[in-house]
Amino acid sequence: MKERAPRNRTLTVHDEEKAALLGESIRLSASCSIEQLENKLVHQDLFECLDFLPRNFIDLAIIDPPYNLNKMFGANKFVKGSETAYEGWLESWVTKLMPCLKTTSSVYVCCDWASSKTVHNVLEKHLIIRNRITWEREKGRGALSNWKNCSEDIWFGTVSDVYHFDVEAVKLKRKVIAPYRHASGQPKDWEETDIGNYRLTHPSNLWTDITIPFWSMPENTDHPTQKPEKLIAKLILASSKPSDFVFDPFFGSGTTCVVAKKLNRKYCGVEQEAEYCQIAAKRLELAESDTSIQGYHDGHFWERNSLVDQKQVKLSIAKPLGTAGLFDD
Repeated sequence: MKERAPRNRTLTVHDEEKAALLGESIRLSASCSIEQLENKLVHQDLFECLDFLPRNFIDLAIIDPPYNLNKMFGANKFVKGSETAYEGWLESWVTKLMPCLKTTSSVYVCCDWASSKTVHNVLEKHLIIRNRITWEREKGRGALSNWKNCSEDIWFGTVSDVYHFDVEAVKLKRKVIAPYRHASGQPKDWEETDIGNYRLTHPSNLWTDITIPFWSMPENTDHPTQKPEKLIAKLILASSKPSDFVFDPFFGSGTTCVVAKKLNRKYCGVEQEAEYCQIAAKRLELAESDTSIQGYHDGHFWERNSLVDQKQVKLSIAKPLGTAGLFDD
């Protein structure tokens, strides 16, 4: 077990917990029903269980596959290949996943800039491409002879023209720097509060309000490519309804499943690494008592660092369910 600094809040799985946590996962050896998958973690290589998944059960698929990079994931290494080889690998599981989608399903697929075109090429064969989200990943590494890479893409597609999208659920609350008022003196399209002036804005396909999990955040884990809960929450709230079924075929540290649980969706995910299944199972246990999502409060997403001056409010009011960790954003 890794030694942590006293203030490090990274989730730790202790040796005595591992067997029980891994026991929370299931393996598929035959065709299964939707009920057998509901709110389950599948500890298995995706290609071993794809053929056993039921048809037409997914309302929303959130997919964060290995990017076309040399990367260690637990005991396994994903090896970078040619663009053609990577496209073939994507196609091999996307094709098999398609029958599992409902005709009203939405699909989001994460990728980096280098593989974005390849991912699009595969998805457009099977889905109606709706948009490409680009989000700021502020932990990008600097380079001496190139631009620092600090963004990633998420392709958004649907199976048909009939799909769910709730724009009101994903509006962003921003600080108003130069507020405009009506002649009467009342705020115009913004809200004046004791803790600042804010405006609700429509969500765009450029996201600059996401914080990558780091050591002081309780959602942080040792997974090398963990996605933030806030990012996944936007996708789930926009493209699913309560009790809808959310599926993640590469769940990693379990973020999609954890956020789905916190937002009252059904979930299932697949992951081949035992270590990550244990992390995900522990995060799901913690979500029983803590439904907070970093940067999401009172039904709105908040602009990054817009709540810093509310620390005094945190001390003076009772903290309602869903606000833990809010002030780290």
